[in-house]
Amino acid sequence: MKIVFQANRGVYGSPRVHAELQDQGMKCARKRVARLMREQELYAKRPRHRTVTTHSDPEAQVAPNLLQREFGAEQPNTKWAADTTYIWTAEGWLYLAVVLDLFSRMVVGWSMAATQDAALVIQALQMAIARRHPPPGLLHHSDRGSTYTSAGYQAVLAQQGMIVSMSRTADCYDNAAMESVRR
Repeated sequence: MKIVFQANRGVYGSPRVHAELQDQGMKCARKRVARLMREQELYAKRPRHRTVTTHSDPEAQVAPNLLQREFGAEQPNTKWAADTTYIWTAEGWLYLAVVLDLFSRMVVGWSMAATQDAALVIQALQMAIARRHPPPGLLHHSDRGSTYTSAGYQAVLAQQGMIVSMSRTADCYDNAAMESVRR
């Protein structure tokens, strides 16, 4: 049993070890395999899913960090922050784009899809615009990912008269308000 477990890099749990033993002609009960594995402290290593959600385009036009970690706002619809994360569901991984009003910390726009692209973040931004009707001059802060630097996203921001602010590269603290929403 231990040989089967180790031969499969320690990722097989008792059902797979039992099936492997059966295939090799060894007769044993599934529950016995599970009990013996527990006694020998043989536990399957769970794969870690690491999805990179920020894909920076080196050719993209980036904006300076105008927010400067000032995550408070004096009134609604003056500062928004945006970010993308991923969520495990029964159907697999889904990407969630969120737009947050920094005055109330209220999610004012969101979108979910199986793929992370510019359309995902544009839909979240359009929902926020439709719900809140922000005045021109709103400060919109995001990371430098390719979805936020895309021509389509930048066009929507310009059309609405929003001021663009972006986090510095590899600095999660520049967008800490959004990072805390994910947890």
